[in-house]
Amino acid sequence: MRILLWHVHGSWTDAFVRGRHEYLLPVRPGGGAWGLGRAGRDWPDSVREVDVATLDGDSVDVVVLQRPEELHEVVRTLGRRPGIDLPAVFVEHNTPKGNVPNVSHPLADQDSIPVVHVTHFNRMTWDNGAAPTTVIEHGIPDPGLLYSGELPELGVVVNEPVRRGRVTGTDLLPAFASVAPLQVFGMKTEGLAAATGIDHTRLTSRGDLKTRELHRELARCRVYVHPMRWTSLGLSLLEAMHLGMPVVVLASTEAPRAVPQDAGVVSADIDELLRCAGRLVANPEEARRRGLAAREAALERYSLGRFQDRWDELLADLRRRPRHSVNERPDERIPVPARERKTP
Repeated sequence: MRILLWHVHGSWTDAFVRGRHEYLLPVRPGGGAWGLGRAGRDWPDSVREVDVATLDGDSVDVVVLQRPEELHEVVRTLGRRPGIDLPAVFVEHNTPKGNVPNVSHPLADQDSIPVVHVTHFNRMTWDNGAAPTTVIEHGIPDPGLLYSGELPELGVVVNEPVRRGRVTGTDLLPAFASVAPLQVFGMKTEGLAAATGIDHTRLTSRGDLKTRELHRELARCRVYVHPMRWTSLGLSLLEAMHLGMPVVVLASTEAPRAVPQDAGVVSADIDELLRCAGRLVANPEEARRRGLAAREAALERYSLGRFQDRWDELLADLRRRPRHSVNERPDERIPVPARERKTP
């Protein structure tokens, strides 16, 4: 199949485009949110950069939507209506924001475009309304068992921790820094020590490394810490587990389902998390044993093969769905995102 999708979430896209299809990624001069294309990623030749403005609508078999605005962008550029005369699916990557749990999904009032949630927690928490829903859990290209744990330090991967604050558990980092020095990887980690009041000798901001370098450097840390309060299941956590790292995880959103207790600890008790982090730093053999358990669990549930098989099943089902009449006006029956609706 020829699948159109925008490069929105790099790590998820990295797994998705390693499937058995042809992937069309819009590109624009200067990139940006609507034109990243491959963005220099080492992806298969089946991933092609395209100029949507010159793309023939008939050359697309299905569109994978990830933002409500893409509904109208597809109509504007291809002249085809997602879910009407172009098979479409919407991938919801995020937990709802705002008046949780009374938050309607943007596609809640339509039934022609299925919504795929990346976690069961997300599917349960969103009000999906009439939209058909399913869950396809994450898949991770296996980086291999790289864990050495040679550094008695705690590794954390988080993007924009200063801006996102309590959402990503940034306020919890000083407590973890009192247990062992932190290495923090991710976008816009500069200034994190000053923002949290952590002494620079206890926190090193490593920045946004390339994937292979990130895996190599993260795997040198004795323990992976995942302090996220309200994010979807972080791919960095699953990558750390694949690397063979023991994990210390805040028990929020999907984490309790994803991480077995023998992989480290999953708890909402901050003191328990700190005690476990300290014990694992002080006991390399226990850390290694728990890391192997983490890797085994991650390979079983979050393998790339399982992820791709589930997506192939869904894509095949999309092609079998009946299409609506192509004689309708192009603006008819386009699903209107819930957040764009006006209350009478």
